[in-house]
Amino acid sequence: MPVLVITGTGTEIGKTVVTAAVAATALAGGRSVAVLKAAQTGVGPDEAGDAREVARLAGAVTAAEVARFPEPLAPGTAARRAGRAPVRPAEVAEAADKLATEHDLVLVEGAGGLLVRFDEDGGTLADVAALLGAPVLLVTAAGLGTLNTTELTARELRSRGLDLPGVVIGSWPGAPDLAARCNLADLPEVSGAPLLGAVPAGAGGLPPAAFRSAAPGWLAPRLDGTWDAAAFGAREAP
Repeated sequence: MPVLVITGTGTEIGKTVVTAAVAATALAGGRSVAVLKAAQTGVGPDEAGDAREVARLAGAVTAAEVARFPEPLAPGTAARRAGRAPVRPAEVAEAADKLATEHDLVLVEGAGGLLVRFDEDGGTLADVAALLGAPVLLVTAAGLGTLNTTELTARELRSRGLDLPGVVIGSWPGAPDLAARCNLADLPEVSGAPLLGAVPAGAGGLPPAAFRSAAPGWLAPRLDGTWDAAAFGAREAP
């Protein structure tokens, strides 16, 4: 798995922190890692973007962006409003391929959800994954409403012939409600893919050393971690 694309069911669900956890776990296993942000929006020229945040949390990763735009909007809209050329899926795939020649693992993080548009032609992260022939890890929310968006995204991936190795809960609450607990069993059913981890809420606020030490415990062996879905489900089930 030299390239792994990471998408989510929406915004603000923990994609960047999950990406950092995957990167930190791979680094702990002795692999070299690059993180590529397909399109960074909502930050200025000198501000830290998501790729740099992954590097801060995970450690010695190569952080790269294809493009960035100042307004916190969908990449295609942000590019148009900024009067700049949009990001094209082929550009993202080319950048990922180049990084893959120099690293054991390349993590390509999207913006928002799977079908957020990059350009006026409707190019998306799904197109990037198809060009790369790469699996797509899906980050989802824990609570009420997540089943619908998770199933829709999983169906779209499969309709395009893309591999969905699993789902990671991007922010598992310290005091989960009934919906979140029930979703531990329901998410694999609606997605047709296993749960591959649950990152605790607030993990991105940990000191980097503590984050790196804890990250393998949030991810399943498929992602080189030690997290046990069955044990977690038994502990948290209603």
